[in-house]
Amino acid sequence: MVLDKDIQAQLEQYLQLMERDVLLKVSAGSDEVSMDMLALVHELASMSPKIQVERVSLPRTPSFRLMRGGEDTGITFAGVPLGHEFTSLVLALLQASGRAPKIEDSLVKQIQSLRGEYHFETYVSLSCNVCPDVVQALNVMSILNPGVTHTMIDGAAFKDEVEAKDILAVPAVYLNGTLFGSGRMSLEEILTKLGSGPTPSELADQDPFDVLVIGGGPAGASAAIYAARKGIRTGIVAERLGGQVLDTLGIENFISVKYTEGPQFAAQLEEHVKQYDIQVMKAQRAKRLEKKSLIEVELESGAVLKSKAVILATGARWRNVGVPGEDKFKNKGVAYCPHCDGPLYQGKDVAVIGGGNSGIEAAIDLAGIVRHVTVLEFMPELKADAVLQKRLYSLPNVTVVTNAATKEITGTDKVDGITYTDRDTGEVHHIDLQGVFVQIGLVPNTEWLGDTVERTRTGEIVVDPRGATSVPGVFAAGDCTNSPYKQIIISMGSGANAALGAFDYLIRT
Repeated sequence: MVLDKDIQAQLEQYLQLMERDVLLKVSAGSDEVSMDMLALVHELASMSPKIQVERVSLPRTPSFRLMRGGEDTGITFAGVPLGHEFTSLVLALLQASGRAPKIEDSLVKQIQSLRGEYHFETYVSLSCNVCPDVVQALNVMSILNPGVTHTMIDGAAFKDEVEAKDILAVPAVYLNGTLFGSGRMSLEEILTKLGSGPTPSELADQDPFDVLVIGGGPAGASAAIYAARKGIRTGIVAERLGGQVLDTLGIENFISVKYTEGPQFAAQLEEHVKQYDIQVMKAQRAKRLEKKSLIEVELESGAVLKSKAVILATGARWRNVGVPGEDKFKNKGVAYCPHCDGPLYQGKDVAVIGGGNSGIEAAIDLAGIVRHVTVLEFMPELKADAVLQKRLYSLPNVTVVTNAATKEITGTDKVDGITYTDRDTGEVHHIDLQGVFVQIGLVPNTEWLGDTVERTRTGEIVVDPRGATSVPGVFAAGDCTNSPYKQIIISMGSGANAALGAFDYLIRT
């Protein structure tokens, strides 16, 4: 039995929602992964009379393809889609049986309007909490457009392919044999990249907003909900709803919720936003803000949106270490997400730059996968909590180097080492390794603002107690501001605070 009893009970309820028969065409060998895959598909078939299994030969073994009514849905799973990809499998079964994907009508039309042949392949790690978003988006496209196919490939089951393609970060998406993108991509972002997103004129041809929120993380979602509850015209511009929370695995300090995971929390944020009359413009990035009679926000697409008040909630991103080799080897040995990319470094030597909580948590996780982990910390002592340090020092395959100033990440086609300077002695040292995980904090996403609003030396937007910036009518909230603490719960509170400040500004002006 592959699935435990609790998961079986939940799955049986979901499978009752299947509308038509689905045939799983299975290509299996005698290897262990094939045996696990066969056990899974037969277990699924035993739980629903609408699931049938047929042995065939497919381009990859082990793999299985979803068929309905004799037609190919375009969805294939290569490997065993358990872990974070189990949800992708369940959704694929439901959608292949005829249940409509839960996406907006405008996205359905964009997908169905695609012309040509689009054969996608996505290499994943089953421990990657980012990968399912991409897999599920491409599966939906395969269901809705016969010209689109998608194969999820478990990198651990197809190591030869991963090594041949030098894949060192997941998800890695290939389109018609060529690398299409790496990292998280929403359905909207994929369609925009294919040239099927909304045009600038479609975005700009609308009435001015009362409040326009830039950013869709916890601060942005909270701000939009609080603004919409006041009955005023509200919009959100965001690359994706959820923001950096989507890249967070475990959340244990959101009061009243004992434990949740980033993608689940982000999905709940989006569902809450959808309960209100809020115009959401996803897969969009702001590039310019200007105060005129109204406040104008120009997007990278060229569209210009207008609003009486604007709330900046653009969040933050992982800070770069800023040494030679970092940019050159991103996704080629330089990584920022140990949960996503760690399994690709099984049996290899890696370094973690950063001795705070994030860095030490990353080192602990990686130590269970890789051959050896070297932690490089700039300061004389690690900054992580004592309980994490105790766990770290108990591990036999971890070395900690303090007072280490990273000088260069070396390599030719991919990372082969790291060079650092001992800040005590001035001596330069080099370590041979195959991966570097950067975990040195956050930098605010505010460069696009330039001198438009007052910012600190590190780029944080300066706000007053009401969330107001130096520009009348422009407010800010969350990790992009000079708030001293970067926490989800604080960001949500500051989003609400900025929305109330913006509403007060509107009624007074």
